[in-house]
Amino acid sequence: MIQSMTGFGKATLQLPTKKITVEIKSLNSKGLDLNVRMPSVYREMELGLRNQLSTVLERGKIDFSIFMENTAEQTSTKVNVPIVKAYISQLREVYAEADETELMKMAVRMPDALKTERDEIDENDWAQIQVVIEEGIKNIQAFRISEGVALEKEFLHRIANIMTMMNETVALDGERIQTVKTRLRTAIDELKVNLDDNRFEQELIFYLEKYDITEEKVRLENHLNYFIETLAGNEANGRKLGFITQEMGREINTMGSKSNHAQMQKLVVQMKDELEKIKEQVLNVL
Repeated sequence: MIQSMTGFGKATLQLPTKKITVEIKSLNSKGLDLNVRMPSVYREMELGLRNQLSTVLERGKIDFSIFMENTAEQTSTKVNVPIVKAYISQLREVYAEADETELMKMAVRMPDALKTERDEIDENDWAQIQVVIEEGIKNIQAFRISEGVALEKEFLHRIANIMTMMNETVALDGERIQTVKTRLRTAIDELKVNLDDNRFEQELIFYLEKYDITEEKVRLENHLNYFIETLAGNEANGRKLGFITQEMGREINTMGSKSNHAQMQKLVVQMKDELEKIKEQVLNVL
């Protein structure tokens, strides 16, 4: 079953002092384009996280974010007491008439009066966050699978249309032969050239061999069936489906150049239109 590269996954976790939200967004891309945003306290875990995401999600333009919201009445910013006391002492020498309150207000505005203590990673917290990350990954995978089901339905519909048009094109081949035969006979009659029936048939066969579409029909049918077979595979196969559509396009183009028949050429144009719609959607397949 195919998967789409487009997806979204979200999961949340409430810890004693903070709320963690994990979001993963994915769009189509030729390869893996991974962008990770996370609080600085968890930055040392980024490399392992990137490996985890790239292994599971494989392809796509992926934006991964961890948002942290403090829910406890605490802060990591504290007054740098020795520095503030030193500022007050110096300010008292300059502004002897100022009271303690005014000196304190001036001191806390000075450089380094406040210090931010760097939080260390809590291993228990990170273990729980890792569970939420895995949940977010599962959610985006479920989204991708759901989108893949819709894509597969669309592909099968388009492939069936091409198959029908191909068979209609082949069915017109007898009419085309008769039309060519009549046109050649009329041209010979107008030239008033004596040509025996055997020679005429030989020339007709030679002409029709150049425009025979049997091989193209066989190859196109094989490509269509291979496309359907690949859709049912269990591996990521977006690139393979793209290669198959290229081969399908070659056969359809050759049929068009050989058809030399208005209705057949019309069917070829319709097949090309269906194939272009398939190519557009294949770009979204993982």
